[in-house]
Amino acid sequence: MSARRVDNGIITAIAIDKDKNSQHALKWAVENIIVDSPHCVLLHVQQGNAGAHLQHDNQDDEHQFFLPFRGFCARKGIIAKEVILRNTDISNAIVTYITNNSVSNIVVGASAHNSFFKKFKSPDVSTTLLKTAPETCAVFVVSKGKLLKSKSASQPQKHTRQQDLSSLLYNYEHTSSVNSSDSERESSVSTKHNKPKSALSQSNSPRISPPPSLSEISQSETDNGSYGVVSTASSYTISESSNTNGSSISSTSTESPHAVNFVEQQNQNLEAEVRRLRLELKQFNPSKGKDTTNQNESLDEAIELPRALSEEKNKRHSAIQAAEIAKRLAKMESQKRRLLEMQAKLEKQRMANKVSYRRYSIKDVESATNGFSDALKIGEGGYGPVYKAVLDYTSVAIKILKSGITQGLKQFQQEIEVLSSMRHPNMVILLGACPEYGCLVYEYMENGTLEDRLFCKNNTPPLSWRARFRIASEIATGLLFLHHAKPEPLVHRDLKPANILLDRYFTSKISDVGLARLVPPSVADTFSNYHMTSAAGTFCYIDPEYQQTGLLGVKSDLYSFGVVLLQIITAMPAMGLGHKVEMAIENNNLREILDPTVSDWPEEETLELAKLALQCCELRKKDRPDLASVLLPALNRLKEFATEDNESIQDTTSPVSHTHNSAPLAPSPSSE
Repeated sequence: MSARRVDNGIITAIAIDKDKNSQHALKWAVENIIVDSPHCVLLHVQQGNAGAHLQHDNQDDEHQFFLPFRGFCARKGIIAKEVILRNTDISNAIVTYITNNSVSNIVVGASAHNSFFKKFKSPDVSTTLLKTAPETCAVFVVSKGKLLKSKSASQPQKHTRQQDLSSLLYNYEHTSSVNSSDSERESSVSTKHNKPKSALSQSNSPRISPPPSLSEISQSETDNGSYGVVSTASSYTISESSNTNGSSISSTSTESPHAVNFVEQQNQNLEAEVRRLRLELKQFNPSKGKDTTNQNESLDEAIELPRALSEEKNKRHSAIQAAEIAKRLAKMESQKRRLLEMQAKLEKQRMANKVSYRRYSIKDVESATNGFSDALKIGEGGYGPVYKAVLDYTSVAIKILKSGITQGLKQFQQEIEVLSSMRHPNMVILLGACPEYGCLVYEYMENGTLEDRLFCKNNTPPLSWRARFRIASEIATGLLFLHHAKPEPLVHRDLKPANILLDRYFTSKISDVGLARLVPPSVADTFSNYHMTSAAGTFCYIDPEYQQTGLLGVKSDLYSFGVVLLQIITAMPAMGLGHKVEMAIENNNLREILDPTVSDWPEEETLELAKLALQCCELRKKDRPDLASVLLPALNRLKEFATEDNESIQDTTSPVSHTHNSAPLAPSPSSE
């Protein structure tokens, strides 16, 4: 019986041997080809003489040989048909079986690892099958579980009656299903002595000319008839006879039209395959006119092409990985270079902005202060005493750090860094320092602090409203300079009248920046803040939101500035001053809380200044006005109004007498 065609009529055969590639071939076929049909043919070729009978010991070996393949098929639910062919030419035997049984697919392991191909120095089995397999059969070469090379079928299968009859005569099959055992295996053709002869052997049928290169069949007489054995020779015509051992078929060599046509077709197929391979080789070997030896070598190179392509793919993958690593390294180097450039730029900018101060020795300071004489002391604060002195023929004020004050030393370092690197008309000028002993040397401010002038310390005359409006604008200008400092904004954190100094012309200058804090530019705007672990400054002037949350921003200084503005128009203590002014405005009696030493307050402009001050004293930062776009323009308008009024009306308020003992640079009591 022939190999039965199932489902869609496709027969798949797997050429197997003892090596692992045969197992890989079977597994690959089950996973990739035998998906719609649970049938396949396990094809094994034994090298031997035609007509030889298998002995009982050989059958045991063959049973063991098929056992792992049979077990795999059983696990996968595949009905496997086991076929053994005898021939000295393995490739020819497989091709003959394919032709006779109309096999649609043949799967073979790569010949480099198939042990039963090793004795042949001619082209290996897989290569021969790729060249000589019928055009109706697809060939798949598998190596290590992967498809190495394949050839598709270029013509559909043709099933003639004569071909089916020939297949019936020349093919014996053994079917091993999932539920079958060795004792249940059946042979398609009877092999027992006591079994009846086939209908074919009992009839007087004429001789049959089979298709070319068919096989002489020698059936093994075994106990269970497990395997069909086919011994292939060249071309035969068939005659039949019978004997007590069953049917046997003898053959005589002959030529038939079928054989001639088959050979011609095979030659045409071979030539077509060679032409195709040569076309493929042109892209690798453009030379022409090579001899036969060179052509064979080219074919061998084509066979090795998949391996070379695989190696090339691995090299390309490694090259891609190396390129990615190199790209990452280049990116890291670029980032490192940018960081170094930024660091160098910041250092250059720092050096450019840095104004060197003169360093004084402690002997210079002792000599200038007459040994720190109390007669030259003009003030005392939490930081330390302040002395009036003369250094380099210039009147100066010297602030000396108290011994044992750690916080004071920190403020000392901060003040040197801030004041030595900036110059502004409304910022006090640092002339020099004695870092070893914590001494700071400032320009001397003849009219002392704004606090002293507001409260008329030492019976000094009061400031006119015109001077007060101008001072308010100057403080805002100096504060804006701090908030726009480079490379990072500065927040003063301790703005109050005691830290506003007045020179001989009553020009105001901000001092005591020891508590000033650098904040990043990205958090220096209205809505962003910089978190501080502890609040610093004088209680009544500290931003309530900063005091509660530690969130610091440039608008933290606006609260302090608002309190200062309220003191400028009222000359009253800071405690609860905002509430008093607000209630006075609501009751339309603002004049009652204005500084009574000034009798000609302009009501409309003073009310405007009071409202600006109250806006600065809002509890939430976001409710306070912007210094640059709202406050400073408004204060500049009030300053211009005061200047115009001063030009039209002679100011009745006399400036401080030069003979008056003023207290310049007198710091406020400690805020600690």
